[in-house]
Amino acid sequence: MAGIKSLAKDTAIYGLSSILGRLLNWLLVPIYTRVFANGEYGIVTFDYSTVALLLALLTYGMETGFFRFVNHERWRNPMEVYSTTLLSLAASSTLFVVLVCAFLDPLAAFMRTPDRPSCTFFLFTAVALDAFTAIPYGYLRFRSQALRFATVRFTNIGINIALNLFFLLGCPLLAAHAPATVSWFYDPDYGIGYIFLSNFIASAANLLLLSPQLRGFRWTFNTRLWKEMLRYSWPLLVLSFVGLMNQNLPNIIFPYLATQLTPAEADAALGTYGACYKIGLIMIMFLQAFRFAYEPMIFARDKKQGAPAVKLYSDAMKYFIIASMFVFLAVMFYLNVIKLFIGRGYYGGLGVVPVIMIAELCFGVVFNLSVWYKITDRTIWGSYLSLIGFAVMLVMNVLLVPRISFYGCAFGALASYGIMMLVSYFVGQKYYPVDYPLRRIAFYVLLTAALYFAGTLGVDAITSNDWIAGSMRAVALAAFIAVVVRVEHIQLRIPARR
Repeated sequence: MAGIKSLAKDTAIYGLSSILGRLLNWLLVPIYTRVFANGEYGIVTFDYSTVALLLALLTYGMETGFFRFVNHERWRNPMEVYSTTLLSLAASSTLFVVLVCAFLDPLAAFMRTPDRPSCTFFLFTAVALDAFTAIPYGYLRFRSQALRFATVRFTNIGINIALNLFFLLGCPLLAAHAPATVSWFYDPDYGIGYIFLSNFIASAANLLLLSPQLRGFRWTFNTRLWKEMLRYSWPLLVLSFVGLMNQNLPNIIFPYLATQLTPAEADAALGTYGACYKIGLIMIMFLQAFRFAYEPMIFARDKKQGAPAVKLYSDAMKYFIIASMFVFLAVMFYLNVIKLFIGRGYYGGLGVVPVIMIAELCFGVVFNLSVWYKITDRTIWGSYLSLIGFAVMLVMNVLLVPRISFYGCAFGALASYGIMMLVSYFVGQKYYPVDYPLRRIAFYVLLTAALYFAGTLGVDAITSNDWIAGSMRAVALAAFIAVVVRVEHIQLRIPARR
């Protein structure tokens, strides 16, 4: 139980910074959807879906590889592993930026900003910086410096938010009332380019904030270690890249698959789906926070104990699902409040939210199950699973998008992650058996389903008063917590008075 408590503590600390990072995009959606036309917001959705794939390519699994080898008994000097990883990412990121500069115009045309190539430069350079700084962030996690990690992330997030607010709201206001103050640098026609410029400046500041993690050790490059890390990590690159393809490719190919819509209608539909997908990010935020704490812990435990803590992995799965079920219920019960974060014109896509959240929950289970091939060094299976999921996603999108528009993207994600989850479980039980509490998990899934229908359809049938409905749903959430406390024999202790 001590391991679970430690995992929960680190998840909370890492989660604050992770959640704020996701919250950044979430909170800026109301501004984006009011400042920019649907077509421009569609370009933003398309571009960020594209660079998400680039980030996976530029890190090429080395973040997980770093955790594996820095805890590996063969490499007793962790700083040698750290230095080798840093130099590898520095070289590849620099080469990427050089190539971007060499082919900037065609890249800008592909990114749908041919008249503003600087947008592509800012966005791609920011991705290169983020790829490199993933390793200093990983080093902080390895050293269990969660507070330092969170402080740097908070500062970076604050810079990005401030710049977006300045360029998108402050500068237009100043241009209208005191034009001389901003006319020397502000161009109202630059539009969405200021989103990418803000991203670039924040990423550059991030590198400066992490500069202490780039000093105080001897920079060395171990070629043999690097080759072993690549052999270990390249399947993880495929896993990460294809996993991100599952999340982002629908946004990229949607305009080409939605043949029942005109190009303008396809852009509007993509904007609607992109905005509503942001609500589903609540589940992704929780998953990312969990991942930051879970991944370093599993390798560290394997090293210290000499054998994997199988019971810990089983308990982690159970409590992850319990927490995910609670998050799902909370979002769905109060969707009428949460939806206010997006523009009213996007409410037509809210039906995809439960599908997206269930899909992301399945992906969280896939991540939990991934312990079997990471610990046993069978990372090639991560690639197999990702390719299976990608194939399912692609087929589902091709079949469903022309018929049910962006709902096809959501159901495609659910089918993809669901199949990956089942395959990973059954194959994992062969190579690395873990006694997951399936009956207990099934009980919580059924309990969540019952409370979901009672708290949505049931409550709506009883009352139309928002306050009464909200109170009834709060009781349902409290009932879920009470059942968990009772079934799991969780003791809620009140500190004694001194």
